[in-house]
Amino acid sequence: MSPPAGVVVLTDRRVALRGLEWVVAGAVAGGVRWVVLREKDLPRAERAALAADLRAILADVGGTLIVAGPDPLGGDAVHLPAAGPYPPPTLRLVGRSCHNHTELRRLTTEHYATVSPVHLTRTKPGYGPPLGPAGLRRLIEVSPVPVLALGGVETPEQVTACVEAGAVGVAVLGALMRATDPAETAATLTSAYAEAVTPELLQARAGSARSPRRPQPPTATRERK
Repeated sequence: MSPPAGVVVLTDRRVALRGLEWVVAGAVAGGVRWVVLREKDLPRAERAALAADLRAILADVGGTLIVAGPDPLGGDAVHLPAAGPYPPPTLRLVGRSCHNHTELRRLTTEHYATVSPVHLTRTKPGYGPPLGPAGLRRLIEVSPVPVLALGGVETPEQVTACVEAGAVGVAVLGALMRATDPAETAATLTSAYAEAVTPELLQARAGSARSPRRPQPPTATRERK
């Protein structure tokens, strides 16, 4: 399974204007193909039922539901917090939340990571000052896996800046959960992403992917005479 890219929706029923099924259906209509189900406070049975409903919505367009936490709730894709568990479970798709160099260096078999907060966010304060595009770029440069930019990404301009910094996509919560028209908001953001991913950018990324990102040990060199 390929890592998520483009616009990825994170759910939060507490801030959504209507039910999550309505928000996700609108986002899918607007071009979204990846959704991360959070709602960790729900009883497992209720959360599993919600996961099944969201998977059905995504299935119509070949989309994928990722479940936050180690329990995939009947699926095969999870997104784990920085705190653990380590090592990650063996599933077709595993992501990890990261916020700094140390957390990125702990990645082992994960397939992708989110890096946050890129901008100020009302949803999850307390992770330090915003990275901004420059800080995001620095972390992406040392990441061994593809990175989704997360935190306060709400406008087309912010999407473009994240892509130009090296992110393969953006994880969006507030802008879509609070949208009066999720389809329109999603379409605006996905269009910005598509326009930002130019052939030149893809070529540059392909060249970067051929070079190892993990620090390499120094090698001995022969002294020139």
